[in-house]
Amino acid sequence: MPTITLPVRCDRAAALALLPEFRAAQGSDDLTVDGTGAQAVGHAVLQLLASAHASFGGLTILASPALRYAANLAGGPHLLGESEA
Repeated sequence: MPTITLPVRCDRAAALALLPEFRAAQGSDDLTVDGTGAQAVGHAVLQLLASAHASFGGLTILASPALRYAANLAGGPHLLGESEA
């Protein structure tokens, strides 16, 4: 199972840099995104993660508190594959 690691700063430039990694992983059914080190998260990366949910049947996102907070602000934990608590 491929793993993609998110950078500390997850802005638009990071989303553009990560896009080829997500495209390369498209042949896999499962994908792990390691976001444990993410400290600043923008909407472009959240969009990329939401798109990954539609592309990968077994997407696992390991979220930092900052990533979880940004996802909650943008619409809820479902953006990270989590359910409302």
